[in-house]
Amino acid sequence: MAKSINPIDALYDENNSDNITLCNERGELIEFEQIALIPQGEYTYAILKPAKPMEGLGEDEGLVFAIDTAEQDGKEYLRLVTDEAVIDSVFDVYDALWAAENED
Repeated sequence: MAKSINPIDALYDENNSDNITLCNERGELIEFEQIALIPQGEYTYAILKPAKPMEGLGEDEGLVFAIDTAEQDGKEYLRLVTDEAVIDSVFDVYDALWAAENED
């Protein structure tokens, strides 16, 4: 049996390139490919791409999640970001980092 790893621990582990599995609001498990972690402002954002096609999302598109802290117990969790301005800002940083890393 494979060892279960906390998704946030997996994201922060530089040596981990395995997909992570998250549970959606309907209790369905969805596997995601790790694309990037983007620290920005008070949050660190994770860009994750569904491992299988997802309705409403293009083949080359990903979702942005904020690593947030629960008030009641102080544990970190992933919160889907829906604010378009934040999503655009996170992808702008990602695009700039990607371009800088892939310059000739």
